[in-house]
Formats: sequence, structure tokens, C-alpha cells
Amino acid sequence: MHAKDILIDGYTRIQETVHAAVEGLGPDALNHRPAPAANSIAWLVWHLTRVQDDHVADAFGLDQVWLTQGWEKRFGLDLPPRDHGYGHTAEQVAKVTVDSPDLLTGYYDAVHEQSLKVLREVSAADLERVVDKRWDPPVTLGVRLVSVLADDLEHVGQAAYLRGLIQSAAA
Repeated sequence: MHAKDILIDGYTRIQETVHAAVEGLGPDALNHRPAPAANSIAWLVWHLTRVQDDHVADAFGLDQVWLTQGWEKRFGLDLPPRDHGYGHTAEQVAKVTVDSPDLLTGYYDAVHEQSLKVLREVSAADLERVVDKRWDPPVTLGVRLVSVLADDLEHVGQAAYLRGLIQSAAA
């Protein structure tokens, strides 16, 4: 198995878990925050998708799906166009609301498609390419892709946990 195949498998697991975390939920559950400073399922899935979109696009010199496919307009958030949620305050988290899981899965699926397209073409040598010199040691493409994978899995796990809390409280 090649490294790119492992990455493709990992990113596909994110997609599967995103769908499982949001499908069948209404706006109340998607936008519920269990405490004033907590994140909602909508924010968690939006954020993990924005991070993947931003970081993968940057690493491969691509445009973000968020901007090129009109997702920014479809979400209609009162946030800067390139915002991806890092460092959000409770007030900013509250601005990320959705009416349907379809908006979240639609955006995630579009980002996933772009990610898979570049992952299918990546070589072992590509994974050694430095993509961010601001860190010591500098960040290679391989490290960046694993970082996004780990961050996204963490956040989608949080969304799945929150779904369970909401559903158990309603039972």
C-alpha cells in the first residue's frame, strides 16, 4: 500500500463520519450549543471542512472550494470570506448556523472531491515538499496532510459525541 492510499482511506473516513454525524438532524440539533462557549455540530463540521479546504488548497496551489463553488454565499455567514474558524470567540461560533445537514454534507463532499483528486496524483517525493517554512522544522506536504486528517477526525468525533448527547437528552 502506498502512502497516498493510506491518506485517501483516512480522508474517506472523515467523509463517512461527517455524514453519520449530521444526517437526519434538524436545525435545532445542528445548531445546539450545550454551553454558551461550546461549539455546535454545525460549527464543528463547517470548521473542519473549512480547514481541509483552506489547507489542502494552499498546499497544492488551488483555489478554495468555499469561494470558487459559491459555498460562502450559500452559507451566508456574517464572517470574513476566508474565515475558517480558528480562534473563534463564542460570538463568532454563534454565527455559524444551518437549516439542514445537506448544506454541511454538500460543502464537505465538494471539498472531499477536490482533496481526493490531488491525493490520487501525489507521489512519495511530493510528500517531502516543504509547504510551510514558518515552523521549525518546516512543514512538509505529508505532515500537513496528516495534520489536517488528525484535526478533522478530532472535530468530527466531537460532532458525533454532541449528536449522541443531544439524542440521549431527547429520549
